[in-house]
Amino acid sequence: MSHSLNEIEAMSKRAARGAGLAWGLAEEAAKGTRWLAGFGYPGPDLLADLLELNDRLPAIDFSPSSLNGTWRAPAGRMSPLISGAAMSDCAMRMLDGQVITIEQVSHPLLIVPFASGAALRLGVGVAVEWGGVGQSGAGQSGGGVRLTTDGKQLCVQGSRDEIMTAHAREVRCSAPAQMTSPNTPITRAHVDDTCWERLGAFAHRTYAPATEASRILGAGAGLNDND
Repeated sequence: MSHSLNEIEAMSKRAARGAGLAWGLAEEAAKGTRWLAGFGYPGPDLLADLLELNDRLPAIDFSPSSLNGTWRAPAGRMSPLISGAAMSDCAMRMLDGQVITIEQVSHPLLIVPFASGAALRLGVGVAVEWGGVGQSGAGQSGGGVRLTTDGKQLCVQGSRDEIMTAHAREVRCSAPAQMTSPNTPITRAHVDDTCWERLGAFAHRTYAPATEASRILGAGAGLNDND
């Protein structure tokens, strides 16, 4: 079904909150999901996959143990939301020539919207790369992926399969990066009903349980017959 980007962002935010993400990170996750959908990528599906993968597990397990050197998570797999937010916060390092390297990232495409925010603050293009021979995961190889954004547009290099990989052994973020053949966003995106229901299941956790008083108030006149 076709949804506006506003609808996608709202549902994604509720789902992220229902999955236990802090308010700030849930908002960033929702904005990132919307951003990807605007460029024709299944951001809602990726978010649903990630929320299910890490459901009810401590966020600290999927967060960088240190922001020095190569970033690694205690659980052996990194959240692209947590590491993406940290990368954006550390964006000035890239202008000093540092490549931010993140190991064992789940659904690495979800990092790219955070690069968009970093690019807007830095005023230069930011590149996010992964893949290549032996880099994307078991049995995957190829020329790798390079996604570059200036915050408003996206340049894409790499096969769709590698872009959509569920796991990257290493993600590299760098700036400044040249924008070539940029794509501009759209205003609506297709989200299949199954994905919408998966996000809805997480969003439902944010709803307050009904009380007897709320049931009466929600049923019209309830016990008050004014006729």
